[in-house]
Amino acid sequence: MIRSLGSSKIEEELREMERQASDFIARYGGQGVLDFERAARVSPQEEADMLFNRIVDVRHDAPRLILGRIYDCVGFGALGDEALRSLAIARVCEPKSKVATVEYLKRCFREDYRLHQIYRYMDTLYNTRREQIQQISVKHTRRLLGGRIGIVFYDVTTLYFETAREDALRSPGFSKDGKTAESQIVLGLLVSRDGYPLSYNIFNGGQYEGRTMIPIIDDFVQRFSLTDFIVVADAGLLSRKNIALLKQAGYRFILGGRIKKESKSVQDWVLSLGKDPHKLNETVINGDERIIVSYSDQRAAKDRHNRDKGIQRLRKAYSSGKISKRNVNQRGYNKFLVIENDVMVSIDEDKIIADARWDGLKSYVTNTDLPANEVIDQYHGLWVVERAFRITKGSLEARPIFHFTERRIEAHICICFVAYKLYKELERLLRLLGITLSVDKVLDIAKTISTVSIRLEDGTVHTRTLLNTAEERMLAPLLPG
Repeated sequence: MIRSLGSSKIEEELREMERQASDFIARYGGQGVLDFERAARVSPQEEADMLFNRIVDVRHDAPRLILGRIYDCVGFGALGDEALRSLAIARVCEPKSKVATVEYLKRCFREDYRLHQIYRYMDTLYNTRREQIQQISVKHTRRLLGGRIGIVFYDVTTLYFETAREDALRSPGFSKDGKTAESQIVLGLLVSRDGYPLSYNIFNGGQYEGRTMIPIIDDFVQRFSLTDFIVVADAGLLSRKNIALLKQAGYRFILGGRIKKESKSVQDWVLSLGKDPHKLNETVINGDERIIVSYSDQRAAKDRHNRDKGIQRLRKAYSSGKISKRNVNQRGYNKFLVIENDVMVSIDEDKIIADARWDGLKSYVTNTDLPANEVIDQYHGLWVVERAFRITKGSLEARPIFHFTERRIEAHICICFVAYKLYKELERLLRLLGITLSVDKVLDIAKTISTVSIRLEDGTVHTRTLLNTAEERMLAPLLPG
């Protein structure tokens, strides 16, 4: 039995079935009969109707096809974890709550997950996949960089919750998002050149960021047998203790300097240098460290502008000559205030003049033997971590976090890490292919591409992704062949 058209006792239905049977026989195994007479009888409208009636599904899953291909090329496909694949791709395409993600997967990708399934999966994800995920990411990054990591950039950010509830992981702290009432966690991220993610860890929201760097680097070096590399970190992580620990472990480093926190002898040396934007000055401190000082007219203008703006706010806030405890505790340019008799305040003009002497000056501390200009160039590479945080917080909407258990919080960060890796790899491929569009623009275009499935007369289903516009055809190299 190849095909049955049914049975009936009604004459008209029997004739229609006979006609359909004759038509099927004539075309079985390919077109066997050229029925010019019937072809002449079928109108264009009927022909179109016949085609449309065979459509069994239309979906807009080109983003899944593009990112799924990248997911496999990076190496995540080897995990055999379809839930991770779906959640990471959805985080890049449509970063929403888990409730909205379930709906998106069903509507656009025809993937039928239940919310309770997602939550149960997240309860086990962090402990079962985190190590493998980072191993795959590092292996892929090494391949891109010719087998050698070389430079690692480290920085931290904060991710807040829409609640003030505290526990072992969530607590108030200094928020980089300006959230003072909400609890938060601290996220430390290690990336390579060009911003490819290597490793991450999360800390209690009240943790001082300077104490997060050494544990992550030590863990990373131990797990991946890293030897020849340089750690680059911001001035916020510069402390004598961190430097001592870096030296003790034998790490080479480039750190942003806190030029006004150096010893008086170093400060006097810096202020004696003059301000030449074309000259780099350096000296040895603490035996085996170098401090390098540069000057920039642009940085000086920015320092001056920020100070003037802060002082104007001070003059306005304290025009009455009185101050409250709340005002004293505000951050900003209160260092220029003089408080007398606990209530009367004035602005110290001498402090403003003294502060202006530092305008445009920037210092860097290193124990490498790299030339001064290369030290500064490497330090400026820190923007890749800052951009990673902007993408993670912005395009991937990693915060606010709506989960409340430690396991699900950790799983959420793990999914965001995979999503950021996919985002960066798509960005790299766009450059490689000469497609001058942003990742977000490419995904917006991909969401308009239709994948159509048609059931043929022999019962088989044929699926094709349709590229109808010039923009859509531009994405053809990203789609599976």
